[in-house]
Amino acid sequence: MDQEKLLANCLTEVDFPELPNHYRGKVREAYDLPDGRRVMIATDRQSAFDLILAAVPYKGQVLNQIARFWFDETADICANHVIEEPDPNVAIVRGLNMLPVEMVVRDYMTGSTDTSIWPMYERGERHLYGHQFIDGLVKNQKLPATIITPTTKAEQGEHDAPITAVEIVEQGLLSQDIWDELARISLALFARGREIAAKNGLILVDTKYEFGLDADGNITLADEIHTPDSSRYWIADSYLEKLQNGQDPESLDKEFLRLWVRGQCDPYNEPVPEIPAATLLEFSAKYIQLFEQVTGQTFYRAPADIAVSDRIRQNLMRVLPDYFK
Repeated sequence: MDQEKLLANCLTEVDFPELPNHYRGKVREAYDLPDGRRVMIATDRQSAFDLILAAVPYKGQVLNQIARFWFDETADICANHVIEEPDPNVAIVRGLNMLPVEMVVRDYMTGSTDTSIWPMYERGERHLYGHQFIDGLVKNQKLPATIITPTTKAEQGEHDAPITAVEIVEQGLLSQDIWDELARISLALFARGREIAAKNGLILVDTKYEFGLDADGNITLADEIHTPDSSRYWIADSYLEKLQNGQDPESLDKEFLRLWVRGQCDPYNEPVPEIPAATLLEFSAKYIQLFEQVTGQTFYRAPADIAVSDRIRQNLMRVLPDYFK
């Protein structure tokens, strides 16, 4: 497929004036319907360091479809918000009362953002997110036990903030009972993800979960799960060799782009240069490889001769005919 056409056909924004209550997030755009459903559209926008960096071919489709795979694989652990997926980039979900904490689960000493444990540890901090760490740990090594490092949810353009479980309860963000249940569910989801990833030659390194309460007050998994945006995946076969040589593991997630940016500038204090087309295409290939390796399915590359937004409109017209008259 022509690379220029592929890059030009990325979904960078959506505009469906027929649908009410439009909300634009970093990566997804949503419409809240009066009946309590939410139309979530995964765009090809790529965010990191709380910035929109570029548009990546097929990125939104990968996110939406890999999340659906994991929602299905974990439905016995926790109910999720998905109702149907009428388009490769679209999920129609139940509206929830979202909880104000992101549950970040980690198995390894790694990361490159300010809220990741490796940069904090490298700066000399040893008490992180309520966990005490010993001296002498090295980047990318496995932790003695799986940990939860929660953050508060930031407004768009702001940074997520580290917090401890004790502080979450003391500040009234969550009750002790809800925190305990979120922690239990998060560790169970991560264990399931780690098991399935390992069977497919991957290491699920860390991830984040978001939860909300449904109309009956039940905890419900929302947003996304085990996607390459919300999770870190390493290739299992080469991990030990890379670790022993002091090299970063081979990854199939957005750390690839984070490290590219870090190699060019300080993204928190300097402008990020334009990312070359070849880098974006390599990044896209990593996301597609992850989808296929995790799910065992062949990724369907939608033709580039029809605009993604036009295809989405056609599929929404089919499932929401009352709005598209």
